[in-house]
Amino acid sequence: MKKVLVPIAIIIAIVVVLYMVFAGRYNQAVTLQEDAQTSWSNVESAYQRRNDLIGNLVKTVQGAADFERNTLTEVIEARAKATGVNIDPSNITPEQLQQFQQAQSGLSSALSRLLVTVERYPDLKANQNFLNLQTQLEGTENRINVERNRFNESVGTYNKYLRVFPNNLVLGLFGSFDKMARFEAEEGSEKAPDVDFDFNS
Repeated sequence: MKKVLVPIAIIIAIVVVLYMVFAGRYNQAVTLQEDAQTSWSNVESAYQRRNDLIGNLVKTVQGAADFERNTLTEVIEARAKATGVNIDPSNITPEQLQQFQQAQSGLSSALSRLLVTVERYPDLKANQNFLNLQTQLEGTENRINVERNRFNESVGTYNKYLRVFPNNLVLGLFGSFDKMARFEAEEGSEKAPDVDFDFNS
């Protein structure tokens, strides 16, 4: 009887070791990859909310009959460009992320110019709908920063898991895990923006 149990015990031990070495690491990599992709979805959701708010802001500003049309057009075109850049969360490359970031920065710049221009329109500046949208936009900008930081943290955890030994060897056998790109600070972002969002002062 013992002669039969020993080989069975060895086989079970081998199966357990193989599971810990391969399946355990594979499942953990899948979990971390999914977490990072979910974080990206939250980033996109925050940007989408900003795009929606900007659309409403543009409509409100358009109500001011004498408002500068060129400034509005810049925002509308930048918004269209920003919403036209989509990223596949299962394949986020540095090039895609840079393109996304540039499009969103272009929209931020156009929006900043619009808000500065509004300073010259006291009636519009005092419009309650405009003030509400402005407040929501400020909150959304903060939300975007939070979600971007969370995304970078998730990607950092995932990338680190891929690189450490022996994960790099084991997961390399599956060939289905690539490093993900992270948001990087834009050139010149270390300088404080000149735009003052406080129109109530």
